[in-house]
Formats: sequence, C-alpha cells, structure tokens
Amino acid sequence: MVRVNVCITNVSAERFWDIKKSIPPIQINTNLNLIGVEKISEDSLEVPFVSTINYNPSVAQISLKGKAYVVGDKSEVEKIYKEYKEKKPPSPAVAQSISNVVFIESVLISRTLNVPPPIPLPQISAKPPSKKPSRIDYSA
Repeated sequence: MVRVNVCITNVSAERFWDIKKSIPPIQINTNLNLIGVEKISEDSLEVPFVSTINYNPSVAQISLKGKAYVVGDKSEVEKIYKEYKEKKPPSPAVAQSISNVVFIESVLISRTLNVPPPIPLPQISAKPPSKKPSRIDYSA
C-alpha cells in the first residue's frame, strides 16, 4: 500500500462578481492536472499538480498548485512510475488523494469568497411525497 501526502504550495482565488449583486445560476468547471511523476528514490515519488475551478458566468476563479509525495513499497512505487512512463491513467490512490485535498480546500476558499462551493448541492422538493410509505411487516 502506498501513502500519499499532499502539500499545496500556491493558492490563487478571486471573486469577479460584484458583491452587491446576487449570483445568477452558474456552472462550475473543475480541472485537475497531474503535471508529471518524478522519482525521488526507490520507494518515493513526487507528483506536481495544478487544479483550477472556473465559474460560468465569470463569478470567481480558484487555482491550487502543489505536490503529492508518494511513499510505499519499492514494487508499488515502481509500478506507479512505470504506468506514468507508459502514459497510462494515474494511479487511483494518487489521483483520489490529491482530489480530496483540493476539494476540501476549494470549498473553504469558496466560503471565504462568498461564492457557491464547487459541489452539487442537494435538491429539495417543495411538494410532499405523493404517497405514504408502505408498512413493513417485521413479525416473520
């Protein structure tokens, strides 16, 4: 099993929409780019990344840059590096670890900017359910 330590090295965020105007319906586009994979030692890799979040219309933009440090068994680290060299998709463990950190940070930054978070919010229906839930018989 590999361990992934994600370190954000640069944060850039800006709100473009006037704070006095209400925010219209928006579309949020997120993009995570793993720039490369560099071998540090036999059992560790460095994976630089850039994440951008754009709002449409242009309400705000958030950009995060950083590096993920992958440490683990020599064979597992070698497999991740070899797959990168063969231009295969990144290891799910590495991509998910980076994505989780970037996601949490971007939600906090969106709160600071007072813009909607880059997550789909649940839709709550205004009308009550059309029928009563059926009864379940637990006597059996």
